[in-house]
Amino acid sequence: MYGFRIVDKLQKIDEDIQLSQLKYHHKRVLVSKEFTFDSAHHLHAYEGKCKNLHGHTYKVIFGLSGFVDERGLMIDFGDIKEIWKSEIEIFLDHKYLNETLPPMNTTAENMVVWIYEKMAEAIKYREEHYDGARVEFVRLFETPTSYAEARREWMEVE
Repeated sequence: MYGFRIVDKLQKIDEDIQLSQLKYHHKRVLVSKEFTFDSAHHLHAYEGKCKNLHGHTYKVIFGLSGFVDERGLMIDFGDIKEIWKSEIEIFLDHKYLNETLPPMNTTAENMVVWIYEKMAEAIKYREEHYDGARVEFVRLFETPTSYAEARREWMEVE
């Protein structure tokens, strides 16, 4: 049986570990963070339930890749949250999407590309802070079992 143990001594930089040891590798890594938001919308030129105003609790998952810095960090999860809160979520959470997004049919397929572009633009704007950072994918769940996805390889080619 495993028990809780209080650490005898916390490591100290330059005493127990050297600054040069914090970066363990030189490989590209992917970090992921997810968020939820609630919105209302309706679809145009569509015959079905979604032509009427309705809402969803969406879930968005970001996959960002890059190389770690001298501390062993690729990007701080708090930085991803700050970008999400200040540059993307403000257009989505508790909004009427047909009004706050650019002119488009507010399908998950259209929205995921818009979200991808917003995050890619934000990362590019901050590129001096991150080594080779890029958006690898964005997955937008409209329901717990239905999602649309945008991937870097598709976005860069087409």
